[in-house]
Amino acid sequence: MKLYFAPETCSFSPHIVLHELGLHFDLVKVDNKTKRTSDGDDFLKINPKGYVAALRLADGEVLTEGPAILQYLADLKPESGLAPANGTWERVRLQEMLNFVTSEIHAGLSPLFNAELPEAVQRIFKDKLDKRFGQIATTLQQHDYLLGRGFTVADAYLFTVLQWTRFFAIDLDRWPAIPAYLERIRTRPSVQAAQQREAAFH
Repeated sequence: MKLYFAPETCSFSPHIVLHELGLHFDLVKVDNKTKRTSDGDDFLKINPKGYVAALRLADGEVLTEGPAILQYLADLKPESGLAPANGTWERVRLQEMLNFVTSEIHAGLSPLFNAELPEAVQRIFKDKLDKRFGQIATTLQQHDYLLGRGFTVADAYLFTVLQWTRFFAIDLDRWPAIPAYLERIRTRPSVQAAQQREAAFH
């Protein structure tokens, strides 16, 4: 397998999961400006959408979209517990949480990377995010992880996108359960291994 990544993007979540699972994979960096990869390819030929993450499988198939990649990887080793079994109510709850992270947190933070976004518009996004962070904090006050059953792919995803808050002066300390949660995940060997492997490209 080959994981295409760019620093400080959502591709970090499948990178974490690959280490959690102990799977062998090649890591390829993508330049988001030029769309060239660290091994010399045109990334647009790999993923015409033009963004990471993308996972190239041994048979040449390319899978895109973070939540799909995360679930695919978890199902390679069901015994890992990173995703409940397909067809179960717990799996539906995982999909619900992945959709929440995608549509409310990931999509809520992404526009803030646009430096030309007017302050008033930024405030609208941040106010909405505040409500979502409050909802996350309520869950994390009751459980160590999003689904309450231990670390899952949803936690890898949320951890990844919450790292972006530091770029936008969003103080997560207002919800103490969230920084505690982030620290819990930050100390996982998989997270540290992924950080070290990506840092080797800098």
